[in-house]
Amino acid sequence: MTKIRVAGFSLSLDGFGAGPEQSLADPLGKRGKELHQWFFGTRTFCKMVGKEGGSDGVDETFAAQAMSGFGAFILGRNMFGPPRGDWPDQDWPDQDWKGWWGDNPPYHTPVFILTHYPRDPLVMEGGTTFNFVTGGIEQALEQARAAAGELDIKIGGGVSTVRQYLQAGLIDELQLTISPVVLGQGEAMFSGIDLPALGFRVTEHVTTESATHVTLTKPGMPEG
Repeated sequence: MTKIRVAGFSLSLDGFGAGPEQSLADPLGKRGKELHQWFFGTRTFCKMVGKEGGSDGVDETFAAQAMSGFGAFILGRNMFGPPRGDWPDQDWPDQDWKGWWGDNPPYHTPVFILTHYPRDPLVMEGGTTFNFVTGGIEQALEQARAAAGELDIKIGGGVSTVRQYLQAGLIDELQLTISPVVLGQGEAMFSGIDLPALGFRVTEHVTTESATHVTLTKPGMPEG
């Protein structure tokens, strides 16, 4: 059974999933990189950026789970890049922008980008195709289901996108990583959201030197 999952999503102790003022220099917002220190040293991340080595252990286990078993990804436009407005944004210096990851993004599946502006699909190396969806979160989910087959669908972020799917009751599982960082400001994940009322319960929590990994699921959902 296909599940709609959030996986490997990093949060600060005070509940922020990104810092303020996202830009080309700060793609995760100011101080946003601090949320992901647990991830940067893992074998999974090193492989994603073309490096050898990386750590094993619990953090690597959760990093690998966050990128495997998915037949489609859904992302907000901010996760594709910082330009705003229509395509191409005449105020943006790089008119050939193809996402943060270069020619071979780490998704290797269809990716559905939520946007208000139509754009033709963008075929990348390694099996990733960026599809730009203007009809909202349910249209993106419908297209992702058709693409994913029996595999799961990952709601990859950013914070606004996860919140929309949560508020619509469309997420089956949340796997969050709480980093030992206090941001004070940025994009708050759970402001105004009642997770128990949405049916979520904590079913796993594991602490490492770098972070605490917490899984929340809805009772009755199949495991694995």
